[in-house]
Amino acid sequence: MFKRNKYNYKFRLGCINSVLKGNHSVTWVAKEKGITRSNLRLWLSFYNQYGIEGLKNRERRNYSASFKREVLLVMDKEHLSLRSACVRFNIPSESVIINWRKAYELNGQLGLVPQPKGRPKKMKLPIKRKARKSAKPLTREEELLLENEYLRAENELLKKLQALVQTNKKQKP
Repeated sequence: MFKRNKYNYKFRLGCINSVLKGNHSVTWVAKEKGITRSNLRLWLSFYNQYGIEGLKNRERRNYSASFKREVLLVMDKEHLSLRSACVRFNIPSESVIINWRKAYELNGQLGLVPQPKGRPKKMKLPIKRKARKSAKPLTREEELLLENEYLRAENELLKKLQALVQTNKKQKP
């Protein structure tokens, strides 16, 4: 997959000036600058609608579900193209609207609700940790209790192992 090129404000303005003041065609300027015609046409539309502010790089925005639905409904009602909808609603890319339409067709209104992005937060359940050993030495009684607990666990393990071996012997013949 290729990395998306982002063009800075001066480059965009230079391309727009070449088309408007230099009397060059969109195709010629796009070929000369090494960009796509559709990008240049979109920049021209933003420049015509919003002036110089329309060419500035915008930060990523979060749109509400109602705004997304309104954009899709207006596009259907007025038969707007993707480019004209982007310009009318000041949305920086046509692919954003395409993704909204796909989500709306798959999941309806719930598909337009913003979903959390990125890695989920840490688990909220309390994690049981082992008690830390203190620096104090254990008393004789505490040592005997720990040894007793260890021996009981070992005894249970040996009983389970013996039962497993016996079931395997019964199944073999």
